[in-house]
Amino acid sequence: MNMHTQPQRTPAETALIDAFGERLSLLPGDGAVMLKRDDAIEAVKHGLPTRRIESWHYTDLRRLLGAVPDFDPAAAAKAIAPIVDGSTVLTLLNGVSSAKAPVVDGVSVQRLSEKLTDGSIAPGLDPYGSDDAIGALNTAFVADGYFVDIADGIELEKPIELQNLQAGGQTHVRLPVRVGTGAKAVIVERQAGEGAALTSSVSQLVLGAGAEVTWLVVQEQPDTATHLGQFKAHIGKDAKLTLFVMNAGGRLVRQEIMVKTTGEGADFKLRGINLLAGDTHTDVTMVLDHTVPHTTSTEVIRNVVTGKARGVFQGRINVHQYAQKTNAKMACNTLLLSDDGEFSTKPELEIFADDVVCGHGATVTEIDHDHLFYLMARGVDEKSARGLLVKAFVAEVIEELDDAAIVEALEARLDEWFVTHG
Repeated sequence: MNMHTQPQRTPAETALIDAFGERLSLLPGDGAVMLKRDDAIEAVKHGLPTRRIESWHYTDLRRLLGAVPDFDPAAAAKAIAPIVDGSTVLTLLNGVSSAKAPVVDGVSVQRLSEKLTDGSIAPGLDPYGSDDAIGALNTAFVADGYFVDIADGIELEKPIELQNLQAGGQTHVRLPVRVGTGAKAVIVERQAGEGAALTSSVSQLVLGAGAEVTWLVVQEQPDTATHLGQFKAHIGKDAKLTLFVMNAGGRLVRQEIMVKTTGEGADFKLRGINLLAGDTHTDVTMVLDHTVPHTTSTEVIRNVVTGKARGVFQGRINVHQYAQKTNAKMACNTLLLSDDGEFSTKPELEIFADDVVCGHGATVTEIDHDHLFYLMARGVDEKSARGLLVKAFVAEVIEELDDAAIVEALEARLDEWFVTHG
């Protein structure tokens, strides 16, 4: 007889399972939601993912997540100024939404705690797949967030900024957004805070036909925090989604991106910047499914690595058999600023259609010493010269956003990061 024994649980796994039992009575949800929670915690009981699971090969969560902080009801996070002045700001302070949301014409905002209580959000809590550790953790513990519905034909003049801010402990939030037919919007997702923390955040975006959305994820957690993020999107007929991800903080970060083109003419652009320093680990994993004909996508990731930081980009593009005339390109470029830093890249294409244009590429390089010498020979000190070269390496990706206020704000954050870590 073959006996299969469950490995001894880690302190983090034990703490999460115990916390679920302690908090279950405090979590909102009808019967359907509570069943989803039960299934989710069972997945956690089977163990956090290890490198034996292909999609987690470079991020052994079971090993890296050595411990988790307790929930801290006394933690008092504070709202911060938005990236773009005049933005409509929806704050989540240590996982709790505001009782009074700002009013915007054509935009409906509902607290997620209400949709958990009445069960209307239950179908959205289904896991992405058998290895969806972030989804399982979030489903088990999520207590609040915002549901945002942008009506058909609405064109928002100012961005909506979703602020998920923590001051220690654990926070688990969810941000479902529906953008109606022909609507246009810019949405900024801020992930930041202070203190030792474990955060999970799941964003779910559905674009109607002809909708256009620019979504920015700006992650600036402290180097004492673990951040587990997931962004999922369905792009309808002739809809356009530009997703910009900027990771500039966090001790342990995993940002998943799961996108599906569901209508012909759908277009997806991913632009990402990972600024990695210290003894940190950041993993960006993307799965893109082209499921219908005549869709396009481009993904460009730029990474800057210094100190003993470790980074990962896994990008998988699946072109389904029916998805003829797909045009998909992916590139990942890394700039190493130290001998101790490392970055792993794993681009993948799985193509079942025969009339497509697809490609991927990856590069790793160091600062060109000829360029550095050129600047220093003209009176620029070495640190400033290195800063100019790093900024040039990533500025191209930022400037593609074609919004002066957003570009200026992101470049200011790049400058601040380099002052500290350059």
